[in-house]
Amino acid sequence: MKILILSFYFQPDLCAGSFRCTALLESLCSKLDIDDKIEIITTMPNRYKSLRNPALTYQKQGIATIRRVDMPNHDSGFVDQALAFWKYWKEVKKLTKNQDYDLIYATSARFFTGYLGAKIANKLQKPLYLDIRDILSDNIKDVFKSKITKSILIPIITYIEKYTIESATHLNLVSEGFKNSFPYYKGEVTYFTNGIDDIFLENDYQGQHNNPKIITYAGNIGEGQGLEKIIPEAAKKLKGKYIFNIIGDGGAKKKLIKQLSHLQIDNVNLFDPVNPDKLIKHYQQSDFLFLHLNNYEAFKKVLPSKIFEYGASKKPILAGVSGYAQEFIKEHLENALIFQPCNVGNLMEVLESYQPQIVSRENFIKKFSRDIILDKMADGILALIPSKKLQLA
Repeated sequence: MKILILSFYFQPDLCAGSFRCTALLESLCSKLDIDDKIEIITTMPNRYKSLRNPALTYQKQGIATIRRVDMPNHDSGFVDQALAFWKYWKEVKKLTKNQDYDLIYATSARFFTGYLGAKIANKLQKPLYLDIRDILSDNIKDVFKSKITKSILIPIITYIEKYTIESATHLNLVSEGFKNSFPYYKGEVTYFTNGIDDIFLENDYQGQHNNPKIITYAGNIGEGQGLEKIIPEAAKKLKGKYIFNIIGDGGAKKKLIKQLSHLQIDNVNLFDPVNPDKLIKHYQQSDFLFLHLNNYEAFKKVLPSKIFEYGASKKPILAGVSGYAQEFIKEHLENALIFQPCNVGNLMEVLESYQPQIVSRENFIKKFSRDIILDKMADGILALIPSKKLQLA
């Protein structure tokens, strides 16, 4: 039996998709036989231009073969990413030519990875397990300002999206906010979210009391986060009481730097992306962990992976989110301060009214351990293969 996994990101790259796919591989391998094979086609680390961890282009890992496609430098812009994906597409087509697989798994934070998986699955007439972590057609409606650009792109993207979704034998959505996005899909749907990696559960985060207090954000600095719309002005109003530490990189980092310079902000520290061990130290030294999504309609559906990482720390979370993310935090996370996205006044209100709490979050940690989530997800993937379905029954 042979499984093909398509994921644009894989460890040692640093992002949610990389961590998720790497952990899923481990779970699948633990359930397969020595004669089974898994082939992963991914990319060389390229999530952040400022941090590219070394990796092998070809790697054997037990029954798994990992092939990494080298990527051109890019600044996470739309055109840059399109060109990078085009190279990935060509290499995947070359590597899978004349190959046969019993199942294709594709994860679609990079939308066209899912489409590529659908094309291969349909050609081979084999089952496709599709993991949807983002919806490109929604994002385009909000992120692109040009009506002409949207009028051209949206019909094309919507057509490809429908083809991809309808090709799936099984559809997993990482956010229940996506539930009503594909009413035409008639197959089985699950909602396996992102989860907490073990490395974030093995540390003590308590006991930090800084003056001024430290608010830390870690992750992508892109259009989706809209940090330039909230942090510079908030930092100006909170000067003397709070310091912001921003750890990450992305296509909107220049916007953030420009706005900080314009307002002459000196209580915001910018750091390049760091590996998990250093990131944990930043979390330990923080008083609040910061999360923010831009005030776009599309982001009312998403569930940021950072919620799980932050939740494991038991630190108070300062979250500028709406829609499903807000519902999820209210239901599952104690000691979280929620404010309306891009609303500095509301952020100030929740900070001023905050009363320190001691929380355990044990139920959250137990329920959203990545190992537990992906173990169940792996069973669902293998159940699509007739021979494995009989063994699992």
